[in-house]
Amino acid sequence: MVQFNDVPVVKQNGYIEVYTAFHNDISPVKVDLVFGTFRKEDGGLYLLPVVKKAENMVVNDTSNHDYLSPIGIEGFTKSASKLLLGDIEKQWKDGTIFGVQSIGGAGALKIGAEFLSRHMNCTTAYYPDPSYEIHGTVFSFCGFQNTIQYRYLSRENKSIDFKGLCEDISNAPFHSVVLLHACGHNPTGLDLTKEQWRTVAEIMKERKLIPFFDMAYQGMASGDIEEDAWAIRYFYSEGFEFLCAQSFSKMFTMYNERVGNLVVVLKSGYNTHSLKVHFERIISSSYSNPPNHGARTVFKILSNPELYDEWLSSFKSMVYRIIEIRKAFRKALEEESAPGKWNHITDQKGMFILLGFTDSQVEYLRHFHHIYIVNCGRINVTGLNTKNISYVAKAINDTLRKNI
Repeated sequence: MVQFNDVPVVKQNGYIEVYTAFHNDISPVKVDLVFGTFRKEDGGLYLLPVVKKAENMVVNDTSNHDYLSPIGIEGFTKSASKLLLGDIEKQWKDGTIFGVQSIGGAGALKIGAEFLSRHMNCTTAYYPDPSYEIHGTVFSFCGFQNTIQYRYLSRENKSIDFKGLCEDISNAPFHSVVLLHACGHNPTGLDLTKEQWRTVAEIMKERKLIPFFDMAYQGMASGDIEEDAWAIRYFYSEGFEFLCAQSFSKMFTMYNERVGNLVVVLKSGYNTHSLKVHFERIISSSYSNPPNHGARTVFKILSNPELYDEWLSSFKSMVYRIIEIRKAFRKALEEESAPGKWNHITDQKGMFILLGFTDSQVEYLRHFHHIYIVNCGRINVTGLNTKNISYVAKAINDTLRKNI
């Protein structure tokens, strides 16, 4: 008889392991640069005032707590899809675009991957090297037989290995799924140019590959909601059918509400009802139906012009702070004469900086300087502030000089 003790021991998720170590550290100088939550200057979590305002409105409007449909609040999924693709009124009516509310962006990836595996017989998925930690795991757990990383980062140059990327997806089997970071690539902060996106689209069309976009940072890369959606809108204009997992955690500073949307883009709407039923069955067998509060709050903001304008203004201030921290951090490292070049800090975009440290350098930072980052060397930009940025720069200088 198999017992629970017979279950193989596995290593804890790297992010959780590091975050736990940070909380157990009693040093007064410890610095948390791990999780991607937007921080204030004092290091505390930031909550957008407009979110608090919208939440209160949602609570006041709530008369019951009835179950939602398995695919969620249609007003929310439509507003979220519109934020991504622009004017979709006709396509929404035709059924060539629809949305499925999910438990965060990870939930959208999960139900999308399960749909592709179960109902489109997809067996091979490609995702970037490096990429967000769960990407490969999600595809594997959803039944994909092959999960393959395509080249993305040239670690030597700290730039995109576009030649390698193109070679890898050019060799992908027909009908493979290719996961693409739409903007603010996690963890590198390096995004493709428009010309590079056109090339990728051409290869994917030729190889009959299925795009699966991950959009967690719309507006947080360039500071412009429309600009950061360019790649996805280009693929749409080129006639691709695709999926896109949207996350609203970062954009609305609502991390534990798990607000997500899976956007489904089709060439024809004749089979839309049946497709929705498939998604309903996947969701019903997983968690029955999604939660209400977070999605209703985001919907309130996206559908109310006054709240939307307030959100957009506050959101741009967040992005401006990220840009300024990047400049200050690069300057601090250069003033310390830390080994290496640091232009990639201001070349990269979004919430994360990929320092490209070795495991031993990461461990040295933790042990001797109480600075916590994940093993790939990724840091949360907003974990830096005027009080700790000099300390972190000095610590990095010391780490690099003693751990070449």
